[in-house]
Amino acid sequence: MGFIKEAGIQIASGGSAGLVEICMNHPLDIVKTRLQLQKVYVPNDPHSYRSVPDCLMKIARSEGVRSLYKGILPPIMVETPKRALKFFNFEQLKKLFLFGSPTATPLTFTLAGFGSGVIEGIIVNPFEVIKITLQSNVSHSSVMPGTWSVASHIIKTGGFGADGLCKGLMATIARHAYWNMVYFAFYHTVKSYIPHHEDGRVELARRFGIGLIAGTLASCVNIPFDVAKSRIQGPQPVPGEVKYRGCTKAILTIAKEEGVPALYKGLVPKLMRLGPGGAIMLVVYDYTYAYLKTTFPD
Repeated sequence: MGFIKEAGIQIASGGSAGLVEICMNHPLDIVKTRLQLQKVYVPNDPHSYRSVPDCLMKIARSEGVRSLYKGILPPIMVETPKRALKFFNFEQLKKLFLFGSPTATPLTFTLAGFGSGVIEGIIVNPFEVIKITLQSNVSHSSVMPGTWSVASHIIKTGGFGADGLCKGLMATIARHAYWNMVYFAFYHTVKSYIPHHEDGRVELARRFGIGLIAGTLASCVNIPFDVAKSRIQGPQPVPGEVKYRGCTKAILTIAKEEGVPALYKGLVPKLMRLGPGGAIMLVVYDYTYAYLKTTFPD
């Protein structure tokens, strides 16, 4: 298969996987962000959340059901090309990290996954800054500012640097690099040890199960960077004062002031989203890739 055709199939398959996943799971991303931004639970506060169901109900009740899709435009705009590039970069980096071996090894998958995550983090960060700003807004969906006005405000007040669209860049890179590393390495390594099944339903279950575990493990590994990213990119505790700046410093500050468990805030909705979401992406990618290769043979 020629490079252009191969790249086109990989990009189309990855884009399809990303679009399906984001449309299905965005409300859980809202919940994750709100829980990560919250320092303590305040009873009787309509904008303080005790659990995932409590957060979902309070957002829907006080801000409107449509608010569960706050900030979805930036992910939709970026998820299709981002996931397309995620899978394309992973497939291409696999070739680089073969190190002369005729077949890919677990080390190959690990390095290719990490590298694809670094690239992905750089690309996605400006959209994450806009998304977190939108998701942290507790106004009713009918009165909250739109995506474009928020983006314009961020650029006007902070520019394109560390106080603007590049805010939290290192935390975003770390979040994606470690997630992709665990995700791809686990999925492809384990899949190679569990034989393919001729029954289509059993094969679907095999791939989905491995993908579910891969997404779950990756989410557990990278969530401290995710929490740090949300704190850096979200509203600061004291307006006008920058408390969270820099990935390592933010993680140490959160651990010191709130305890190490605070670095795992939002883990439940993250697992609810990216466990099955990770499986959905891999299954959609695999089957779309196989379909396109059959539809457009050499």
